[in-house]
Order: sequence, then structure tokens, then C-alpha cells
Amino acid sequence: MKTTEIKFTVTVDENHLPIQIKWEAPDSGEASESKSIMLALWDAKENNTLRIDLWTKDMMVDEMKKFYHQNIMTLTDTYLRATGDTKTADSVKDYFLNIGKEMGVIS
Repeated sequence: MKTTEIKFTVTVDENHLPIQIKWEAPDSGEASESKSIMLALWDAKENNTLRIDLWTKDMMVDEMKKFYHQNIMTLTDTYLRATGDTKTADSVKDYFLNIGKEMGVIS
């Protein structure tokens, strides 16, 4: 068995607002900087989702719209792989394709 780590380092200003988000995953050789992070964890004991949503002060609204849209679309892919529920996944994708057009993040 092997244990690995993904590390996030968040620098905040005097008002505790994120100004920098860095992450690294030593096993993959990756390290980078990001403007936003959405982390969801399933708490089996509480039977509930725990979330951490952070974004830096310099993340533009258009970037957040794209980030949000892409997260929903890829989360739907994850849902499909985990459940095999094609009907629901297709419905969500169709709906968010239209939402993405309305938001101006896809043409």
C-alpha cells in the first residue's frame, strides 16, 4: 500500500481573502499556481458533502463563469462513470450546454 499527498497552499491578505493559491502533487511531479479551487469531500459519518471553495481576488468574472461551467460538465462525467445513469447525465449535459451558451462561455 502507498500513501500520497496533494498539497494546497493559500496566501491571504489582511482581510483573509485569498491572493494566491499554489498546489503540488509530488507523485505526479506537478506543481502550479491557480486562481480558484473547488474541493468536495464526502463525509461518510455525517452522510453529507463538505466543500471548500476559494478564488483569488484577481480571478475575473468571465473566468469564474467558465470554471463553474466546466466543473458542472466534468462532474457530470464523473457521475456517469460512477453510476452508469446515462439518462440523468445526458439531461444535465443538455441543460448545461444551454446554460453555457447563455453565460457566454461556449458558442
